Amino acid sequence: MKIARIEDLHCDAGWRVFSFLKITSDEGIVGWSEYNESYGSYGLTAIIRKLGERLIGQDPRPIELITSTLYAVTRQAPGGMNAQAIAAIENALLDLKAKALGVPVYALFGGPVRDRLQLYWSHCGSYRLNHAGIMGVEPVRGPKDLVKLGRHVRERGFKGLKTNIFMFDAEKPFMYQPGFARPVMHRPGDSGGGALRPDLNVDGRVLGAIRDGLDALREGAGPDIGIHLDLNFNFKTEGYVKVARFVEPYDLFWLEIDTYDPEGLGYIRSRANMPIASCESLFGRRQFRPFFENRSMDVAIVDVPWNGLAESLKIAAMADAYEINCAPHNFYGHLSTLMSAHFCAAIPNFRVMEIDIDDVPWKDDLVTHPPVIEDGHLLVPTRPGWGADVNEEAIRAHPVKR
Repeated sequence: MKIARIEDLHCDAGWRVFSFLKITSDEGIVGWSEYNESYGSYGLTAIIRKLGERLIGQDPRPIELITSTLYAVTRQAPGGMNAQAIAAIENALLDLKAKALGVPVYALFGGPVRDRLQLYWSHCGSYRLNHAGIMGVEPVRGPKDLVKLGRHVRERGFKGLKTNIFMFDAEKPFMYQPGFARPVMHRPGDSGGGALRPDLNVDGRVLGAIRDGLDALREGAGPDIGIHLDLNFNFKTEGYVKVARFVEPYDLFWLEIDTYDPEGLGYIRSRANMPIASCESLFGRRQFRPFFENRSMDVAIVDVPWNGLAESLKIAAMADAYEINCAPHNFYGHLSTLMSAHFCAAIPNFRVMEIDIDDVPWKDDLVTHPPVIEDGHLLVPTRPGWGADVNEEAIRAHPVKR
Protein backbone atom coordinates (compact mmCIF):
# COMPACT_ATOMS: atom_id res chain seq x y z
CA MET A 1 0.00 0.00 0.00
CA LYS A 2 1.27 3.47 -0.93
CA ILE A 3 0.07 7.05 -0.38
CA ALA A 4 -1.30 8.25 -3.72
CA ARG A 5 -2.87 11.66 -2.96
CA ILE A 6 -3.03 14.23 -0.16
CA GLU A 7 -5.76 16.86 -0.44
CA ASP A 8 -7.28 19.55 1.78
CA LEU A 9 -10.93 20.59 1.78
CA HIS A 10 -12.60 23.59 3.43
CA CYS A 11 -16.16 24.72 4.06
CA ASP A 12 -17.97 27.68 5.52
CA ALA A 13 -18.99 27.22 9.16
CA GLY A 14 -20.61 30.59 9.79
CA TRP A 15 -18.10 32.55 11.85
CA ARG A 16 -15.24 30.13 11.15
CA VAL A 17 -14.00 27.59 8.62
CA PHE A 18 -13.95 23.79 8.98
CA SER A 19 -10.88 22.25 7.31
CA PHE A 20 -10.25 18.60 6.45
CA LEU A 21 -7.26 16.57 5.27
CA LYS A 22 -7.82 13.62 2.93
CA ILE A 23 -5.12 11.02 2.36
CA THR A 24 -5.86 8.40 -0.30
CA SER A 25 -3.91 5.18 -0.82
CA ASP A 26 -3.27 3.46 -4.13
CA GLU A 27 -5.78 0.84 -3.00
CA GLY A 28 -8.52 3.47 -2.70
CA ILE A 29 -8.64 3.56 1.10
CA VAL A 30 -9.18 7.09 2.40
CA GLY A 31 -8.06 8.53 5.73
CA TRP A 32 -9.58 11.75 7.06
CA SER A 33 -8.69 14.28 9.73
CA GLU A 34 -10.02 17.66 10.76
CA TYR A 35 -7.74 20.59 11.50
CA ASN A 36 -8.25 24.26 12.18
CA GLU A 37 -6.56 27.44 11.03
CA SER A 38 -9.32 29.89 11.97
CA TYR A 39 -7.86 30.76 15.37
CA GLY A 40 -4.36 32.10 14.88
CA SER A 41 -2.94 29.27 12.75
CA TYR A 42 -3.03 31.26 9.54
CA GLY A 43 -1.24 29.47 6.71
CA LEU A 44 -1.45 26.02 8.30
CA THR A 45 -2.75 24.47 5.07
CA ALA A 46 0.38 25.53 3.21
CA ILE A 47 2.56 23.77 5.78
CA ILE A 48 0.47 20.60 5.57
CA ARG A 49 0.84 20.61 1.79
CA LYS A 50 4.60 21.10 1.99
CA LEU A 51 5.13 18.31 4.52
CA GLY A 52 2.71 16.08 2.63
CA GLU A 53 4.76 16.29 -0.56
CA ARG A 54 7.46 14.05 0.89
CA LEU A 55 4.93 11.32 1.78
CA ILE A 56 3.65 10.55 -1.71
CA GLY A 57 4.62 6.99 -2.61
CA GLN A 58 5.34 5.97 1.00
CA ASP A 59 3.60 3.19 2.90
CA PRO A 60 1.03 4.95 5.13
CA ARG A 61 1.02 2.27 7.86
CA PRO A 62 4.28 2.84 9.82
CA ILE A 63 2.83 6.01 11.34
CA GLU A 64 5.40 6.37 14.13
CA LEU A 65 8.19 6.35 11.55
CA ILE A 66 6.42 8.96 9.44
CA THR A 67 5.67 11.36 12.30
CA SER A 68 9.15 10.93 13.80
CA THR A 69 10.62 11.83 10.42
CA LEU A 70 8.39 14.87 10.10
CA TYR A 71 9.37 16.01 13.60
CA ALA A 72 13.01 15.61 12.60
CA VAL A 73 12.73 17.70 9.44
CA THR A 74 11.02 20.48 11.47
CA ARG A 75 13.26 20.15 14.54
CA GLN A 76 14.67 23.66 14.21
CA ALA A 77 11.16 25.14 14.42
CA PRO A 78 9.32 22.79 16.81
CA GLY A 79 5.78 23.16 18.04
CA GLY A 80 3.32 25.69 16.72
CA MET A 81 2.08 25.28 13.18
CA ASN A 82 4.60 22.57 12.31
CA ALA A 83 3.20 20.47 15.16
CA GLN A 84 -0.37 21.10 14.01
CA ALA A 85 0.51 20.10 10.44
CA ILE A 86 2.15 16.87 11.60
CA ALA A 87 -0.88 16.18 13.80
CA ALA A 88 -3.28 16.57 10.87
CA ILE A 89 -1.22 14.10 8.84
CA GLU A 90 -0.91 11.67 11.75
CA ASN A 91 -4.65 11.69 12.40
CA ALA A 92 -5.52 11.04 8.75
CA LEU A 93 -3.01 8.18 8.59
CA LEU A 94 -4.52 6.61 11.72
CA ASP A 95 -7.97 6.70 10.12
CA LEU A 96 -6.58 5.13 6.95
CA LYS A 97 -4.70 2.37 8.79
CA ALA A 98 -7.64 1.49 11.03
CA LYS A 99 -9.94 1.26 8.00
CA ALA A 100 -7.43 -1.00 6.24
CA LEU A 101 -7.54 -3.28 9.29
CA GLY A 102 -11.32 -2.99 9.67
CA VAL A 103 -11.16 -1.68 13.25
CA PRO A 104 -11.90 1.58 15.10
CA VAL A 105 -8.86 3.80 15.67
CA TYR A 106 -8.94 3.28 19.45
CA ALA A 107 -8.45 -0.47 18.85
CA LEU A 108 -4.94 0.36 17.59
CA PHE A 109 -4.16 1.55 21.14
CA GLY A 110 -5.84 -1.10 23.26
CA GLY A 111 -9.24 0.58 23.64
CA PRO A 112 -11.97 1.07 24.31
CA VAL A 113 -11.82 1.60 28.05
CA ARG A 114 -15.44 2.85 27.98
CA ASP A 115 -18.28 3.07 25.48
CA ARG A 116 -20.04 6.22 26.77
CA LEU A 117 -18.44 9.62 27.35
CA GLN A 118 -19.92 12.27 29.62
CA LEU A 119 -20.19 15.58 27.78
CA TYR A 120 -20.37 19.21 28.76
CA TRP A 121 -22.00 21.87 26.59
CA SER A 122 -19.16 24.21 25.67
CA HIS A 123 -19.36 27.94 24.83
CA CYS A 124 -22.79 27.97 26.44
CA GLY A 125 -24.19 31.30 25.31
CA SER A 126 -20.94 32.48 23.70
CA TYR A 127 -21.89 32.01 20.05
CA ARG A 128 -25.41 33.28 20.74
CA LEU A 129 -24.10 36.77 21.42
CA ASN A 130 -23.34 37.45 17.74
CA HIS A 131 -24.27 34.39 15.67
CA ALA A 132 -27.76 33.38 16.81
CA GLY A 133 -29.23 34.29 13.42
CA ILE A 134 -26.91 31.92 11.57
CA MET A 135 -27.72 29.10 13.99
CA GLY A 136 -31.46 29.77 14.09
CA VAL A 137 -31.60 30.03 17.90
CA GLU A 138 -32.58 32.71 20.40
CA PRO A 139 -29.87 35.31 20.99
CA VAL A 140 -28.33 36.02 24.38
CA ARG A 141 -28.76 39.67 25.30
CA GLY A 142 -28.70 39.57 29.08
CA PRO A 143 -28.78 37.42 32.25
CA LYS A 144 -32.42 36.43 31.74
CA ASP A 145 -31.44 34.77 28.46
CA LEU A 146 -28.72 32.83 30.27
CA VAL A 147 -31.31 31.58 32.77
CA LYS A 148 -33.38 30.20 29.88
CA LEU A 149 -30.31 28.69 28.25
CA GLY A 150 -29.18 27.01 31.47
CA ARG A 151 -32.64 25.47 31.81
CA HIS A 152 -32.43 24.29 28.19
CA VAL A 153 -29.07 22.59 28.85
CA ARG A 154 -30.56 20.69 31.77
CA GLU A 155 -33.66 19.69 29.80
CA ARG A 156 -31.44 18.36 26.99
CA GLY A 157 -29.91 15.92 29.48
CA PHE A 158 -26.43 17.46 29.79
CA LYS A 159 -24.68 17.25 33.16
CA GLY A 160 -22.33 20.16 32.58
CA LEU A 161 -21.79 23.40 30.70
CA LYS A 162 -18.91 25.79 30.11
CA THR A 163 -19.28 29.53 29.92
CA ASN A 164 -17.09 32.53 29.22
CA ILE A 165 -17.20 36.09 30.54
CA PHE A 166 -20.12 38.03 29.05
CA MET A 167 -20.42 41.81 29.30
CA PHE A 168 -23.99 43.07 29.11
CA ASP A 169 -23.42 46.69 30.17
CA ALA A 170 -22.24 47.97 26.78
CA GLU A 171 -24.34 49.07 23.81
CA LYS A 172 -23.90 45.58 22.39
CA PRO A 173 -23.20 42.42 24.48
CA PHE A 174 -19.72 41.00 23.98
CA MET A 175 -17.33 38.37 25.29
CA TYR A 176 -14.55 39.70 27.48
CA GLN A 177 -11.41 38.49 25.66
CA PRO A 178 -8.58 41.05 25.85
CA GLY A 179 -6.13 38.13 25.93
CA PHE A 180 -7.03 37.53 22.28
CA ALA A 181 -6.69 41.24 21.34
CA ARG A 182 -10.45 41.75 21.28
CA PRO A 183 -11.52 45.22 22.40
CA VAL A 184 -13.23 45.94 25.70
CA MET A 185 -16.33 47.92 24.76
CA HIS A 186 -17.26 51.02 26.70
CA ARG A 187 -20.53 51.49 28.54
CA PRO A 188 -23.25 53.44 26.73
CA GLY A 189 -22.41 57.13 26.79
CA ASP A 190 -18.65 56.63 27.17
CA SER A 191 -16.46 58.10 24.46
CA GLY A 192 -14.91 55.73 21.94
CA GLY A 193 -16.15 52.43 20.61
CA GLY A 194 -13.75 50.07 22.34
CA ALA A 195 -10.23 49.70 23.61
CA LEU A 196 -7.62 46.98 23.82
CA ARG A 197 -6.48 45.95 27.29
CA PRO A 198 -2.84 44.83 27.10
CA ASP A 199 -2.53 45.07 30.91
CA LEU A 200 -4.84 42.05 31.44
CA ASN A 201 -5.90 43.19 34.89
CA VAL A 202 -9.18 42.33 36.61
CA ASP A 203 -11.50 45.04 37.93
CA GLY A 204 -14.90 45.37 39.57
CA ARG A 205 -16.73 45.56 36.25
CA VAL A 206 -15.33 42.21 35.14
CA LEU A 207 -15.98 40.55 38.50
CA GLY A 208 -19.55 41.82 38.40
CA ALA A 209 -20.03 40.36 34.92
CA ILE A 210 -18.68 36.99 36.09
CA ARG A 211 -21.07 37.08 39.07
CA ASP A 212 -24.09 37.93 36.93
CA GLY A 213 -23.33 35.21 34.40
CA LEU A 214 -22.76 32.48 36.97
CA ASP A 215 -25.85 33.47 38.97
CA ALA A 216 -28.01 33.30 35.86
CA LEU A 217 -26.70 29.97 34.59
CA ARG A 218 -26.95 28.39 38.03
CA GLU A 219 -30.53 29.61 38.40
CA GLY A 220 -31.48 28.06 35.07
CA ALA A 221 -29.39 24.88 35.15
CA GLY A 222 -30.06 24.03 38.77
CA PRO A 223 -27.71 22.80 41.51
CA ASP A 224 -26.70 19.50 39.90
CA ILE A 225 -25.22 20.78 36.61
CA GLY A 226 -21.45 21.16 36.66
CA ILE A 227 -20.41 24.68 35.62
CA HIS A 228 -17.01 25.29 34.04
CA LEU A 229 -15.75 28.88 33.81
CA ASP A 230 -13.20 29.54 31.07
CA LEU A 231 -10.95 32.54 31.72
CA ASN A 232 -8.81 31.97 28.61
CA PHE A 233 -5.65 34.15 28.45
CA ASN A 234 -7.49 37.18 29.82
CA PHE A 235 -5.52 37.80 33.03
CA LYS A 236 -2.11 37.43 34.58
CA THR A 237 -1.33 35.38 37.69
CA GLU A 238 -2.55 38.05 40.11
CA GLY A 239 -5.86 38.38 38.26
CA TYR A 240 -6.45 34.64 38.04
CA VAL A 241 -5.97 34.31 41.79
CA LYS A 242 -8.41 37.14 42.42
CA VAL A 243 -11.05 35.58 40.16
CA ALA A 244 -10.51 32.13 41.72
CA ARG A 245 -11.18 33.54 45.19
CA PHE A 246 -14.18 35.51 43.94
CA VAL A 247 -15.94 32.47 42.41
CA GLU A 248 -15.42 30.10 45.37
CA PRO A 249 -19.12 30.22 46.39
CA TYR A 250 -20.23 28.86 43.01
CA ASP A 251 -18.80 25.33 43.48
CA LEU A 252 -17.39 25.20 39.93
CA PHE A 253 -16.71 21.89 38.20
CA TRP A 254 -13.44 23.54 37.21
CA LEU A 255 -11.86 26.92 36.59
CA GLU A 256 -10.15 26.91 33.21
CA ILE A 257 -7.01 29.01 32.72
CA ASP A 258 -4.69 29.47 29.75
CA THR A 259 -1.06 30.26 30.52
CA TYR A 260 2.42 29.27 29.41
CA ASP A 261 3.84 29.61 32.94
CA PRO A 262 3.76 26.28 34.83
CA GLU A 263 5.06 27.79 38.07
CA GLY A 264 2.52 30.59 37.92
CA LEU A 265 -0.32 28.14 37.30
CA GLY A 266 0.89 26.01 40.19
CA TYR A 267 0.75 29.10 42.41
CA ILE A 268 -2.81 29.82 41.26
CA ARG A 269 -3.83 26.23 41.97
CA SER A 270 -2.37 26.47 45.49
CA ARG A 271 -4.59 29.50 46.13
CA ALA A 272 -7.74 28.22 44.42
CA ASN A 273 -10.49 26.30 46.15
CA MET A 274 -11.71 24.47 43.05
CA PRO A 275 -10.18 22.18 40.38
CA ILE A 276 -7.98 23.91 37.80
CA ALA A 277 -7.98 22.84 34.13
CA SER A 278 -5.40 24.04 31.62
CA CYS A 279 -2.92 23.32 28.80
CA GLU A 280 -5.21 23.27 25.75
CA SER A 281 -2.72 25.42 23.81
CA LEU A 282 0.35 23.24 24.45
CA PHE A 283 2.11 20.95 21.99
CA GLY A 284 3.68 17.61 22.76
CA ARG A 285 5.02 15.90 25.85
CA ARG A 286 7.91 18.32 26.23
CA GLN A 287 5.61 21.31 26.68
CA PHE A 288 3.28 19.43 29.04
CA ARG A 289 6.06 17.99 31.21
CA PRO A 290 6.85 21.09 33.37
CA PHE A 291 3.14 21.53 34.09
CA PHE A 292 2.96 17.94 35.33
CA GLU A 293 6.16 18.27 37.35
CA ASN A 294 4.82 21.42 39.04
CA ARG A 295 1.42 19.81 39.73
CA SER A 296 0.04 22.90 38.00
CA MET A 297 -3.49 21.65 37.32
CA ASP A 298 -6.03 18.98 38.18
CA VAL A 299 -7.13 18.33 34.60
CA ALA A 300 -4.86 18.50 31.55
CA ILE A 301 -6.75 19.63 28.46
CA VAL A 302 -5.29 18.03 25.32
CA ASP A 303 -6.10 19.16 21.79
CA VAL A 304 -6.18 16.06 19.54
CA PRO A 305 -6.30 17.98 16.21
CA TRP A 306 -3.27 20.02 17.35
CA ASN A 307 -1.21 17.17 18.81
CA GLY A 308 -2.31 14.09 16.89
CA LEU A 309 -4.01 11.17 18.61
CA ALA A 310 -0.86 9.09 19.09
CA GLU A 311 0.98 12.02 20.70
CA SER A 312 -2.11 12.90 22.75
CA LEU A 313 -2.16 9.39 24.19
CA LYS A 314 1.49 9.75 25.19
CA ILE A 315 0.64 13.01 26.94
CA ALA A 316 -2.24 11.29 28.75
CA ALA A 317 0.06 8.47 29.85
CA MET A 318 2.47 11.05 31.33
CA ALA A 319 -0.43 12.77 33.09
CA ASP A 320 -1.58 9.49 34.60
CA ALA A 321 1.81 9.04 36.24
CA TYR A 322 1.15 12.32 38.11
CA GLU A 323 -2.45 11.37 39.03
CA ILE A 324 -3.77 14.00 36.62
CA ASN A 325 -6.93 13.48 34.60
CA CYS A 326 -7.33 14.50 30.96
CA ALA A 327 -10.06 16.08 28.88
CA PRO A 328 -10.03 16.90 25.16
CA HIS A 329 -10.08 20.42 23.76
CA ASN A 330 -12.89 20.00 21.27
CA PHE A 331 -14.77 22.99 19.88
CA TYR A 332 -14.51 22.19 16.18
CA GLY A 333 -16.63 20.11 13.82
CA HIS A 334 -18.07 16.60 14.05
CA LEU A 335 -14.98 14.82 12.75
CA SER A 336 -12.91 16.46 15.48
CA THR A 337 -15.51 15.30 17.99
CA LEU A 338 -15.12 11.72 16.78
CA MET A 339 -11.32 12.00 16.85
CA SER A 340 -11.50 13.32 20.42
CA ALA A 341 -13.92 10.54 21.34
CA HIS A 342 -11.32 7.93 20.37
CA PHE A 343 -8.84 9.71 22.66
CA CYS A 344 -11.33 9.63 25.55
CA ALA A 345 -12.19 5.99 24.86
CA ALA A 346 -8.55 4.86 24.89
CA ILE A 347 -7.24 6.45 28.12
CA PRO A 348 -7.88 5.37 31.72
CA ASN A 349 -7.63 8.91 33.17
CA PHE A 350 -10.55 10.49 31.29
CA ARG A 351 -12.48 13.25 33.11
CA VAL A 352 -15.15 14.72 30.81
CA MET A 353 -15.51 15.66 27.14
CA GLU A 354 -16.09 19.09 25.61
CA ILE A 355 -18.51 19.55 22.72
CA ASP A 356 -20.09 22.51 20.90
CA ILE A 357 -23.84 22.04 20.59
CA ASP A 358 -24.61 25.49 19.20
CA ASP A 359 -23.40 25.55 15.60
CA VAL A 360 -24.37 26.06 11.97
CA PRO A 361 -27.43 24.06 10.88
CA TRP A 362 -25.52 22.17 8.16
CA LYS A 363 -22.97 20.71 10.58
CA ASP A 364 -24.55 17.23 10.54
CA ASP A 365 -24.41 17.13 6.75
CA LEU A 366 -20.61 17.36 6.67
CA VAL A 367 -20.01 13.77 7.87
CA THR A 368 -21.62 10.47 6.97
CA HIS A 369 -22.32 9.53 10.61
CA PRO A 370 -22.67 12.44 13.06
CA PRO A 371 -21.85 11.76 16.73
CA VAL A 372 -24.67 10.09 18.65
CA ILE A 373 -25.61 11.79 21.94
CA GLU A 374 -27.86 10.17 24.54
CA ASP A 375 -28.68 11.72 27.91
CA GLY A 376 -25.69 14.03 27.83
CA HIS A 377 -23.27 11.26 26.82
CA LEU A 378 -21.57 10.56 23.50
CA LEU A 379 -21.75 6.96 22.36
CA VAL A 380 -18.29 5.81 21.31
CA PRO A 381 -18.44 4.79 17.61
CA THR A 382 -17.72 1.19 16.65
CA ARG A 383 -17.31 1.56 12.89
CA PRO A 384 -13.80 1.32 11.36
CA GLY A 385 -11.54 4.36 11.51
CA TRP A 386 -12.99 7.39 13.24
CA GLY A 387 -16.46 6.01 12.55
CA ALA A 388 -17.41 8.48 9.82
CA ASP A 389 -16.21 9.91 6.54
CA VAL A 390 -16.41 13.47 5.29
CA ASN A 391 -19.29 14.23 2.91
CA GLU A 392 -17.46 16.00 0.10
CA GLU A 393 -20.67 17.01 -1.64
CA ALA A 394 -21.81 18.84 1.51
CA ILE A 395 -18.41 20.52 1.78
CA ARG A 396 -18.74 21.84 -1.77
CA ALA A 397 -22.27 23.07 -0.99
CA HIS A 398 -20.85 25.48 1.61
CA PRO A 399 -17.78 27.12 0.06
CA VAL A 400 -15.63 29.39 2.16
CA LYS A 401 -16.83 32.98 1.86
CA ARG A 402 -13.68 34.70 3.07
